[in-house]
Formats: sequence, structure tokens, C-alpha cells
Amino acid sequence: MKVFIAICFENVKQIGCIILKLKVNLTKIYKLVNKQIVLTMENFHLDSLDKRILRILRQDARVPFVEVARQVGVTGSAVHQRVQKMVEGGLIRGSQFNLSPKKLGYFTLAFVGIQVNLTSEKTHEEVFQKIVEIPEVVECHSITGKYSYMLKIYAKNNEDLKRILVYRIQAILEVTGTETFLSLEEGFNRKLHIE
Repeated sequence: MKVFIAICFENVKQIGCIILKLKVNLTKIYKLVNKQIVLTMENFHLDSLDKRILRILRQDARVPFVEVARQVGVTGSAVHQRVQKMVEGGLIRGSQFNLSPKKLGYFTLAFVGIQVNLTSEKTHEEVFQKIVEIPEVVECHSITGKYSYMLKIYAKNNEDLKRILVYRIQAILEVTGTETFLSLEEGFNRKLHIE
């Protein structure tokens, strides 16, 4: 009986060692994978070719990779691979068409600072979700200073802007005040500089 218990105990001990080694190895693998993800996302390195490709695509994201390749002197597949690497690394977050607000009937552009009574993280999220539901709000930034949020709003005209402010934004219970800044003219709208 003592021999049987000793053998069982030895087997349990070996199984425990195997499980421990497996756990240690899985932890090492997780750390390596996680480290690779962090390196990919935070320390993404652009070489001069990547920057040349980005400068072209920044001007017009619809340019075919073959044309980009011709301009930078590499193959289309090389451009495709590099762009894919930048997408996977989080450097490129999609592409978009820039619409003309005035051609769509939106003649008023305003920036609105919102003061919010934020009593908890939940309140912050609730207010944010209510702002997200307002289609005329095209940007929302959490900011420091006098306001909790700074919004960029397109409206059809000043009356439409008043409707958005009074019935959509100021109707949010936690909003304690707003200040509106009308844009008279857009001086420029620049893409991010690539060195």
C-alpha cells in the first residue's frame, strides 16, 4: 500500500511539474506575442520608401498601387506589402472620401465647448453616447480646461444650429453649459506632415 501511494504521489508530482512547465512556457509565449504586438503598434519604423508611399497616398488614397510603385521605383507588390504592413501596424486606419459640406447643404460650421457635470465614469460614457447619436456632430474631443468636450458641428444654417444646440445638446441632463464658436471661413485643412 505504501509503495502504491508513493508511486501515485510521484506521478502527481510529475504531472504538477509538467503543468507548471507548460504554464511557464505559455506565459513566455504570451509575453513574446504581446511584446511583438506592442512593438508593432508603438514602435512602428518608417523608412524613406514608406514615407514616399505615404506622401502619395496622403494626397489621394485612390491612387492604384501600380501607379504609386511607378512613382517610387519599386514593384506594385512591394507597395502592397508595405501598405499592408502599415495597416497591420495601425499606422494606416482606413481611407475616406472628403465630402463638401456646402454641396450637401451644410453652410454653418461651429465648434461647441460643452461643460458637463461628470459625477462618475458612467456619466462620462452616457454623455458621450448621447453626443454620438447626434449626426451633425462630426468630431468630439475630450479636452482639458473649461470644457469637458469640444465638438465640431455642421448645420444647414444658424437656425438649424440653434435646434441642435437647444434640443439635442443642451437637452442632455448632465450638460451644464455650452459656448459656440462659428467658423467664418476655413483657412486650411492640412493632412498630417510626414518627414
